[in-house]
Amino acid sequence: MSTAHRGPRRSRYPLRLRRGPVAWERQPPTWREARPALIAAALDRARARPAGNWFVLGATEELSATRPLARTVAGTELVVWRDARGRLVGGPGACPHLGAPLADGPVRCGTLFCRWHGLALDGTPSAGWRPLPVHDDGVLVWVRLDAADGQEPAPVPAVPARPDPADTVRAVWRGTAVCEPQDVVANRLDPWHGAWFHPYSFVDLTVVRTPAADDDRFVVDVSFRLTRRLVVPTRAEFTAPGPRTVVMRITDGEGEGSVVETHATPLGTDGRGRPRTMVVEAVLATSRRPGFTLVRRMAPLLRPLMSAASGRLWRDDLAYAERRHRLRSGGT
Repeated sequence: MSTAHRGPRRSRYPLRLRRGPVAWERQPPTWREARPALIAAALDRARARPAGNWFVLGATEELSATRPLARTVAGTELVVWRDARGRLVGGPGACPHLGAPLADGPVRCGTLFCRWHGLALDGTPSAGWRPLPVHDDGVLVWVRLDAADGQEPAPVPAVPARPDPADTVRAVWRGTAVCEPQDVVANRLDPWHGAWFHPYSFVDLTVVRTPAADDDRFVVDVSFRLTRRLVVPTRAEFTAPGPRTVVMRITDGEGEGSVVETHATPLGTDGRGRPRTMVVEAVLATSRRPGFTLVRRMAPLLRPLMSAASGRLWRDDLAYAERRHRLRSGGT
């Protein structure tokens, strides 16, 4: 579906004062437009796209010079760290000697030591330990697990296009839920719920384009709420370039070029056999305004606020993703 809407244009002042705020219960309902079949078709297309067996592990900034970054992905225990030359290396998280958790070991001069008996790993094959393909894109850390995905392996992950790092303030939020990656992706492929489910963040939301055969995008006009009447109007597009990734990109209005990447990584099952999924959301904010130079200088102060904003939205959305999984699986 297309529209003649031109969307919000970047003006001299990024903020807009709403003349007459509409009460939450009086905003236009969106349930007719949010057709289950349309959302399901978008999800099916996303799940059919290749990911090259790559999974997001976490944020680059989580890597420490003295401790490895540890995760369990698709039931596989993993560790990653930087070797003596600063390269990202990683592989199984269980020591090949007696199965001790390598995540508990320190990193010294690029070598990871097992705390049980001192087995030293520099990232190359040793004593039965074999490295796995890993990748640091400057924002996120990835691992390739060919046995978990079973697709054609890709040499590197397909990282979405991002704004210039020199002109960006970024933050990464991480959370977990009892659901599968598809439940997270389905949530993101339903833009209609924004103003109803998250009225503290979004108002005046209109979906002006839904996916078509030649253009698999959702295009949305929405205002980000600062106060009851003060908002920032934007136009954004949502795409799903892979089975576990949804990208929101601001294409018009304040913050044009900013990107929000949502990645869903299967962790394995909990003690009750229920699937667990990790959500890693990277927010990369940019602006053409001269004052954004000052904003970038304040990045260390802004990152916790940006992460907190993502976390507030995802506390709601992960509860919905968990409910969606329960309804799909008939579980409790």
